[in-house]
This record gives sequence, C-alpha cells and structure tokens, in this order.
Amino acid sequence: MRKSGQQDKEALEILYTRYERLLYSFSYNMIKDKQAAEEVMQDVFFKLWRGKGAGTYTESRGKFSSWLLTITRNASIDHLRKKKMEVYEWEERDSVHEQMPSVEEEIENKEERTELQAVIHKLPDEQQRMICLFYFQGMSQSQIAEACGIPLGTVKGRLRLALKKLKDMVAVERGIEIE
Repeated sequence: MRKSGQQDKEALEILYTRYERLLYSFSYNMIKDKQAAEEVMQDVFFKLWRGKGAGTYTESRGKFSSWLLTITRNASIDHLRKKKMEVYEWEERDSVHEQMPSVEEEIENKEERTELQAVIHKLPDEQQRMICLFYFQGMSQSQIAEACGIPLGTVKGRLRLALKKLKDMVAVERGIEIE
C-alpha cells in the first residue's frame, strides 16, 4: 500500500489484482449499478495511487482489507448522496420549466369535463353513485360495497354497466360509431 502511494505501478497492480473483485462486489451490493460500482472502485484505487488515505491506515487498528472496505463503503455512500442530489436538482429545475397548458387546452379540458358531467347525470342514480364514489372520491370497490351495504359483485356490475353506457353516450354525442 505504501509503495502504491508512491506511484509504484507494480505495487498498485498487486493491490488491484488482489482486491478489485472484493471492492467491486461490495460497492455493487450498495449501489446496485455496475458502472457506478466500477467508478467507485476506480476512485478508491486512484486515492491509493495518489497517496490520499495511505497515511490513515494503521496496522494496529485492523486488517488492511477492512480499512479498504471502509473507504469503499464511504465512497459508495458519497456516490449515492451525489446521485440523490442530482435527481432532486433535476426535478426542481424541471418543474420550473414545466409547460403550463395553453388557453385553448384549458378551454378544451373544461368543455370535456362539462360534457362528461352532463353524460354522468343521464345515468341511473345507482350507477351515478358508483362512478362518483369510485372515480371522484377514490373509494375501492370493496369500500363502496361496505359503505352502500350491497354485495361486491353488484358494485362491479354497476360500474361496468355505467362505464359502457358512458362510452356509448359520449360516442353518440361526438358522432362516433362503436362496433
């Protein structure tokens, strides 16, 4: 290790041959990314080559391999933190440049909502209720069955029938033929 820190190529090759699989697999188990694990492993060997950290290892405190794994662990954690920051910065930057819908899109969306509401109001009351509870209040089919005191199969049947009727009514209003 000391020789590799003094830019002794042969010493670094010996360390690399002896420890590269161990460091790679250790880093990969933390990061779950092959390329990133290779980068972490290379960074650790580069630190050894430059002599960074060579002064921190003391034989009396433990095995060299344990010390090397600690450095690899810290480098892997640093990589994960950096990756997490990059994701956060990207999301923040992305939201700043998010496209707002145009006036035309807003009007079109509002018209579609109005059309859908009008069609829903044409459904029988029990089907309207199923649609409202399921799609607008976010209840599960089981929750609807329990809240309404009806069998789960009835809830499923009413939802299926309501969706078919909605599809047919919207198609008729838009002049679309359904097979």
